Amino acid sequence: MATPPEPPSGAPAEPVAGGPSARDVRRWRRYLADERAEAASYRDLASRRTGEEREILLALADAERRHEQHWLDLLGDDVGRPLRGDWRSRSLGWLARRFGGVFVLALAQRAEARSSYETDADATATMAADERIHEEVVRGLATRGRHRMSGTFRAAVFGANDGLVSNLALILGIGASGASNQTVLLSGLAGLLAGALSMGAGEYVSVRSQRELLDASTPSPHASAALPDLDVDANELALVYRARGMTAGEAEAHASEVLSTYTAQTQIAPAPDADEHETHGTAIGAAVSSFLFFASGALIPVLPYLLGLTGAAAVAVAAGLVGIALLATGATVGLLSGTSPVTRGLRQVAIGFGAALATYLLGRVFGATVG
Repeated sequence: MATPPEPPSGAPAEPVAGGPSARDVRRWRRYLADERAEAASYRDLASRRTGEEREILLALADAERRHEQHWLDLLGDDVGRPLRGDWRSRSLGWLARRFGGVFVLALAQRAEARSSYETDADATATMAADERIHEEVVRGLATRGRHRMSGTFRAAVFGANDGLVSNLALILGIGASGASNQTVLLSGLAGLLAGALSMGAGEYVSVRSQRELLDASTPSPHASAALPDLDVDANELALVYRARGMTAGEAEAHASEVLSTYTAQTQIAPAPDADEHETHGTAIGAAVSSFLFFASGALIPVLPYLLGLTGAAAVAVAAGLVGIALLATGATVGLLSGTSPVTRGLRQVAIGFGAALATYLLGRVFGATVG
């Protein structure tokens, strides 16, 4: 296949000499459909945003239109009827129209990372570079949303997985020791309630303590109020900046600048634009999320026993349900982090079943010893 020379940035592509093959036409039409779908997704996302974020998303849509034009130029009269984008691009568009949140941005980030333009001879180096940069742009847009949800989301994922694994391990361990079906069921329900309460209380104390530590590190407004009365020659303000990591020279220069430009609104060390508390969430939110998700996860391995199953059948169904749930939680984390959902899901399953198997074997050993 004759490879067209790479046009300069922004220039239209040259058609292939002698005409493209049928395979080339199919591939180019597929690329064209994907670019159109991605541009539409960015426009849909922009329709739910305002200000700078909206402008960035519209700029990404314009960039996808430039890529679209490249394939239109190559196809010429072979454009044919418009194709639908692949299932990933269409799913992204559907989610963008209905949700438009961090979940969609994470999917968009992953879609940009999957670009095959770097290895396709008919795509320009500029297009491949664009896709790399688009990934970073979308990553930046998704970062603040990830920060806002990270505290509560962490508690939810941790709670759900802890409930799934700990209660499955508890049920398997007690069942392997030779206990009756009723004992297994009661143990599972007790584990659900005790674990959920413990997780909720633990998350509340953990997040509350973390926020109090952050508050303790924030400069006091009373110190800023003392600025006009400081001895300019002694300049003890420099010690504040040295204590916060500046060198002696940097601290002296910064302190002098603060004192020379002082107004009633001046603060010794202004709070950062991004709220550090966002990455931890609220204590109540984390506690409620952890309680509910632990209880939901812990209920799953108990379901077969509640439905009347016993013995090996109950164990098999419980393990199967827990495996599906672990796969789902791992895949969700993978999607939101912009990484492979399959890899994250399988990792979650392997870790969860590994812990449950260890408990089951201990139950067998304990049962044999007691017996």
